[in-house]
Amino acid sequence: MSLIQLTTLKARLGLADADVRDDDFLTAAIAAVTSRFDRECNRSFARSAAATFDFPADELNLVVKHYPIEEVTSFSLKTSEADGFVVQNGIDFLINETRSIIALSSPLGTARQIGRVTFKGGYVLPGDTAAAGQTELPADLVQAACDQIAYWFQRRDKLGVNSVSGQGGGVSYAADTDLLPDVAAVLKKYERWVN
Repeated sequence: MSLIQLTTLKARLGLADADVRDDDFLTAAIAAVTSRFDRECNRSFARSAAATFDFPADELNLVVKHYPIEEVTSFSLKTSEADGFVVQNGIDFLINETRSIIALSSPLGTARQIGRVTFKGGYVLPGDTAAAGQTELPADLVQAACDQIAYWFQRRDKLGVNSVSGQGGGVSYAADTDLLPDVAAVLKKYERWVN
């Protein structure tokens, strides 16, 4: 599950599909950017048809990591390891207008119990087709992933070191290989704040 397809990235870099010399590097970079974007935003962008979120059972607002939320399929409650999670029926809840928080009308249990919600949510990633009720990954995230990987690829021989040379010699130091400013600005819009 990746935020960008290899063919899209190769087109951005002007590489022919038949040119596979750099495919391993690009594939690894796609995986790295996908993971980094999830971590930076404290969420999972990829859609899951069976996502779960565990929470203290006395919580009312469930701030899940896979959103937008499409559908809640079940709630479960765990009181002991021996009994495990037991499905709870008739739970009254509301999904907020941004489809990012599940609000329970009353606690599922106590602070000594663990609640679990199972749901469908997240973005449909490039290469898959969004069905009714599903949301495609926003284009600005795809572009940000493409730009970040293109930057890494174009500087792949220089990553980690910057050098300055002059008549009297040269100085080398570790480079700032963090996210591009435009990429960081896009990710800021998708950050998930969790208590």
